[in-house]
Amino acid sequence: MRTLHERYETVCKGIAFAAEKAGRSIADITLMGVTKTRSLEEILRASTSLGLSLFGENRVQEAIPKISSWPGNIPAEWHLIGHLQKNKARKALLHFSMIQSLDSRALADTLERICCELGKEQVSVLMEVNTSGEATKYGVQPEDAFSLASYICEKCEHLSLKGLMTIGPLTGEERIVRTSFSQLRELSDVIARELDREMPVLSMGMSHDFQWAIEEGSTLVRIGSALFGPREYN
Repeated sequence: MRTLHERYETVCKGIAFAAEKAGRSIADITLMGVTKTRSLEEILRASTSLGLSLFGENRVQEAIPKISSWPGNIPAEWHLIGHLQKNKARKALLHFSMIQSLDSRALADTLERICCELGKEQVSVLMEVNTSGEATKYGVQPEDAFSLASYICEKCEHLSLKGLMTIGPLTGEERIVRTSFSQLRELSDVIARELDREMPVLSMGMSHDFQWAIEEGSTLVRIGSALFGPREYN
C-alpha cells in the first residue's frame, strides 16, 4: 500500500506536469486536501508532515468537531465545498473561512443576513456552477451565473465573491470533462470583465480529473482519495 508521502509526491508531479503542459506556473495552483470522512489524526498527519494547510469539508456537521479540535499552533484554513443548506448557514459562517458552494439568491440572502447578525465584515465565497448538466449536482445553471454573480456583488455587501467552483461530470471522457471546465473559465472571464472585478479563484478538478482542470485554467484543485487513499464508508 502506498504511503501518504508517496501519494502526495504523485499528486504534486501531476500538478507540475499539467501546469508545464499548459504553460502555467505551478505557483498559481493551490492544492486543497479534501478531508470528508477523514479523521482528525489523518488530517494532522498531512498537515505536519506535508505542510498542507488548506482543507475542504463537504458537511458542516462532520467538519465542526475537526475544526474545533484543531491545535491552535498549527496553521489551517477550512473551506466548505459541499452543498450548504440554509439552516446550516450560521454554523458554516462560524467555522469556515470560505464557502465554495453558493448557488442561489436565497442562500446569498441568508448568508448576508447572518453576517450582519454576527458582525462579520465580509466572508469569502465562490459561486458554484453546474457546468456538467447533471441533475444530481448542485450549482446555478450556467445561463443564470451572471445574474447571480451580479446580485451577490450588488446586494450582498458582506459577501466577497472571489471566483467560481464546479464539479466535473462523472464521465471519464476527456472532451466532455474539459468542456465543463473550459465553460467555467469562460464564465469567470465574462463575469470579471462585465462586473469589473477580480475573480482570482477557479476551483475545479478533483482526484480523477485535476490535470485536465489545470490545463483548462484551474487555480485550486480539491484532492481527496488521490492524497489520502480510498475512503472507507461506515
